[in-house]
Order: sequence, then C-alpha cells, then structure tokens
Amino acid sequence: MKVAIFGGSFDPIHSQHVALIRAAKTALGLDRVIVMPSFVAPHKRSGPSADGQSRLEMCKIALGGCDFAEVSDYEIGSGGTSYTYLTCRAFAQKYPDAARFFLVGADMLSDFFAWREPEDILANVTLAACGRGTELDAGIHEEFRNRFGKDFAEIPFTGEAVSSTDIRVMLAFGKKPEALDDGVYSYIRAHGLYAHAAIAPALSFEKEGRREHSFRVAKLACRRARSLRIDEGKALLAAALHDCAKSIPADDPLLAGCELPADVPEPVVHQYTGAYLAEHLFGINDEEILDAIRYHASGREDMTPLGKLIYLADLLEDGRDFPGVEFLRELFWQDLDRCLVESLRRQLAYLGEKGAPIYPLTRSAYEWLEAELNRKNRLM
Repeated sequence: MKVAIFGGSFDPIHSQHVALIRAAKTALGLDRVIVMPSFVAPHKRSGPSADGQSRLEMCKIALGGCDFAEVSDYEIGSGGTSYTYLTCRAFAQKYPDAARFFLVGADMLSDFFAWREPEDILANVTLAACGRGTELDAGIHEEFRNRFGKDFAEIPFTGEAVSSTDIRVMLAFGKKPEALDDGVYSYIRAHGLYAHAAIAPALSFEKEGRREHSFRVAKLACRRARSLRIDEGKALLAAALHDCAKSIPADDPLLAGCELPADVPEPVVHQYTGAYLAEHLFGINDEEILDAIRYHASGREDMTPLGKLIYLADLLEDGRDFPGVEFLRELFWQDLDRCLVESLRRQLAYLGEKGAPIYPLTRSAYEWLEAELNRKNRLM
C-alpha cells in the first residue's frame, strides 16, 4: 500500500491543490492521499484566514470527486503549532507497513533544510516534491542526498500559478476567483469568510477605475506582507481603504469633524480625509492601519513598516507606468527601505523639476530615512 500526506493551510483550497493531488496519485501510484489542513503553520501570521473547521469543510467539498483522497482533522484537532515531524511520526505509527510519502511544492522543498527535525521527518516518510509549473533545480537532488543520505521523489506536474494570497484579496473585494471550486466559493459566501465589513462600503465611494487601483494595491501589499512579517489583514484593510476619500470633497458633510493640517497640497488631502472616514465612518480603530492611510501619499519621518508598505504598493502596483518603475519594483522585493528612499528621492526631484510645491512631510520622510540608512551602513 502507498499513502501520502499533503499538508498545508489550505486557506482556501483551490484548483491547483486538487491538480497536484491527482498528479501525485498517478506519478507515485498512491492508493490514498491524506489531505491535512494545519492548525497553525509555523510560517503563518494572523490575517484574513478561515478557521480550522471551515478549512476542513472546504477541503471536503473540493475533493468530493476524488474517492482516493481523505481529509484529516489530525493537526487541527491536535491544536498548537503544526510541526511536520510530529505529524509524520503519528503517520508512521498508523501506517507501519505502507510506503509513506509527504507531498511538498518546489518552494517548500527549498526551505526543507531549515525545517524543524528534517532527519526525523525523513525517518518516517519519503519526501515527494513537484515543480508546480517550474522545473526543479537539478542540483537540489545532490544537495539533498549529501545532507540526508537519501533522495526525494519528484512528481512531474505542470500547473498554473495560483496564489492563495491573491484569492483571499479577490474574495475580500467581492470578486470570484476562477481557481475556486463552485461549491467552495458558495461555502465561503454563505459563511462570510475572507470578508471585512468595512471594505465594500468604502469601495462604494470609489469609481470603478479607482476600485481596481485599490485592488491592485491590496494584492501587491498582501503578497509582500508575509516576507516583511506584517499582518496580512492589516495590509489588506489599509490598502483597500487608502483611497476611500479620493472622490469626496473636503467640505462634504461626511467630513464635518475632520480637521486638516495647515497648507496641505490638494493631491495630499485625501490621505487625511481617508483616515478620518476609515475611523469615524467605517469603524477602523487600529492606529497602525489609520497611520498607514493617513500618510500613504506624502510619507513621513519614522514610518511604520505597514506605512512604508502601503506607500510603495500604491506607487508600484501593476497599473502604474512611469520611468524607472521596473527598477523600483525589483527593489521593492529586495529591500523595502532602499526602495522607499529611492522612491522619495525621485519624487522630490520630479516635483523640483516641475516647480511644484513640496510638502514638508515628504522631504522630512526622505531626509530621515536616508540618514537612518547611512547610520546603519556605518555600523556594518
């Protein structure tokens, strides 16, 4: 008998998860695939996630047509952080006479060397990896054998690039992701998963083009949030609401209690009015989110990580096109502070060339961050 575990957050399960399961069954000759949603994966942070029971139910719906697949509540029922080596120990005890595999994608394979107790995992299972649309580096087999004294199995699988993060953002913006099973999508809608009460009302204040801009900002911000250890839920809300007051004049009755700082340039006003609406109309009381909205157009000195992320996501989302944008996008994924200081420098130069007024907060943001980076470089 051949059995495999396929673990993950499945938040939510999508078409490429199911395709991978089918490919693994064929490639490895599996009799059973045990799909195991984690309770709390070690790499996950809080955000717009579904609870464990909901993720179990969505997996059951998506795999309804796979009679060889079983959805297990072992990790969710165990509680606490879900560590693979503990799961594989229990798996080996349950199936002592079976050929046992643990399925991973190429991205997880490259991280496997840093997992907790990798030797313990390999004592109980054979790792089976797939490229998920990209070929595995030939050198990874040799590196794996040199480190662990055994190889991993490779699953030939050409899939589509599907991001669970993008799916969660789409759902929050009221869009239907093509990668979701109809039954899973219906379950999500019926249970109000991946939604926030403030987003739809805030987006209703924006014209269609502006809503699509906010959507692209949210996608970029949420994609980058994890690697920066920024809460995805906060990134989503700040991005979704950052332009909520863009089309609302400062004398609108909705802004009756909003007091603007002196001498605010017109292009910057909406950051202040947007933060006001987010708090007083849409019920956002998280000061980190409000701060990111409040300074997303101007920047300020000593910006929070979330504030830096939203400023740059607004500037660099896929719909933007200006000289140097591709260079800044590359820098965005490499070093957020360097990207921000370079973006601010270019903005100041652009305004200077046009003879346009420069808002003091923008200049102070640049000067503060440049000095901070220089200080860090001297300490290195």
